Amino acid sequence: MRLSLRDASPRRARFLVAAALTTALTLGLAGCKTSNDITGSIGGRSAPEPVTESDWRAALETWGDRYKADPSNAEAAINYARALRATDQRAQAVAVLEQAAIRNPSNMALLGAYGRALAAVGNYQQAFDALSRAHTPDNPDWSILNAQGAVLDQMGRNAEAQRHYSAALKIVPDEPSVLSNLGLSYVLTKDLKRAEITLRRALAQPGADPKVRQNLALVLGLRGKFAEAERIAGDGLPPEQAAANVANLRQVLSEQQKGSRPYVPTPNPGG
Repeated sequence: MRLSLRDASPRRARFLVAAALTTALTLGLAGCKTSNDITGSIGGRSAPEPVTESDWRAALETWGDRYKADPSNAEAAINYARALRATDQRAQAVAVLEQAAIRNPSNMALLGAYGRALAAVGNYQQAFDALSRAHTPDNPDWSILNAQGAVLDQMGRNAEAQRHYSAALKIVPDEPSVLSNLGLSYVLTKDLKRAEITLRRALAQPGADPKVRQNLALVLGLRGKFAEAERIAGDGLPPEQAAANVANLRQVLSEQQKGSRPYVPTPNPGG
């Protein structure tokens, strides 16, 4: 049976997108300890990215000690908060960055980190306000525009979100993280054709995150292109992981409505 957002009731369609996006953003993440919103660096000042859970624990201790020794140190606050978020201590990460932002009100890298941390705990309006102070109209930061778009999508303001992604792409054409978020935004507005085109474009870029492949597989499945969706979901992966990804994809595409809606970690603010 072909699953179509256009044919579904509004509540059914909303649930399908929620369930699909939740799975799409977690497919392919088995193995090392990661966090969906712990990606990249912040203003070029962050430490090298830890990989394993023990790496994150070590970073937590190292940067925690530096922060406690000097709470006004913006670099220490940013990296300590990243480690807190990676170890599922998101509320504490917000508290650390809030205090650091009070001490460094004009530090844009810090404000960007604070905005992303607020988004991670669901404080979307506060997150958007903080991110808006993390760059200026005469000197826009594409990564902040991307994060603002992700927050706007979480708030249901999809048209505004898409304008922010478009503005980011004017600065960094074909940046895969922006294209991926834009593709997911199109899924939220049920524009699956544009979502497919955008995610194919994202996947074609060097350095595209593995989640882009899974997001594209999801959209292809929602469009009824099941064979291609399964091929893309498992492409280039070890057999066990490929099988797990295909199984997850099939589960999403056959999911029936089950009462309460799941949490939706839609387009990723990063950081």
